[in-house]
Amino acid sequence: MADFNQVLNPGEYKEGTINVVIEIPTGSNHKIEWDRKRACFMLDRIEPIAFAKPCNYGFIPQTIDEDGDELDVLVVTDQPLTTGIYLKARVLGVMKFEDDGEVDDKIIAVVDDDRNNGDAYKTLEDLPKRWFEQVEFHFNHYKDLKKPGTTHVKGFFGLEDAQKVIEDAIARWQKQN
Repeated sequence: MADFNQVLNPGEYKEGTINVVIEIPTGSNHKIEWDRKRACFMLDRIEPIAFAKPCNYGFIPQTIDEDGDELDVLVVTDQPLTTGIYLKARVLGVMKFEDDGEVDDKIIAVVDDDRNNGDAYKTLEDLPKRWFEQVEFHFNHYKDLKKPGTTHVKGFFGLEDAQKVIEDAIARWQKQN
């Protein structure tokens, strides 16, 4: 397996597209993480099935968020994506998020060429209200059995806010590498 941070760049975020590597498929309760030092995926833990991911979960290569990990991405699709694939995604916005007092924002994106739904999602407003409710509930509660009250969704924000979060994460990566 290739080191995604060596073979992929973040993408053209200023034009609204990013490269995303999928860690966790929609519906999985496996907490799979990219191990940057070893350049491979690691099963960190198995969560209770009630806390399975409500959408695909991945990261943008060559970025570092404020929590020290690659910048997370929630990829909205009709079907689960496979761990280890990468894709070109279109940025819709960002979910501002805190985990145990640390900023751990999540970019919200869709597959750039989704012919199944006719590229129906162009902005956050195009996503179903129920999607936001499920995602917010998941991230506010997925650690409740071990560390209750340690996660907090602070809100959903549009493309410009997402681009600023990505820009800052790229700058952190460049400073460290």
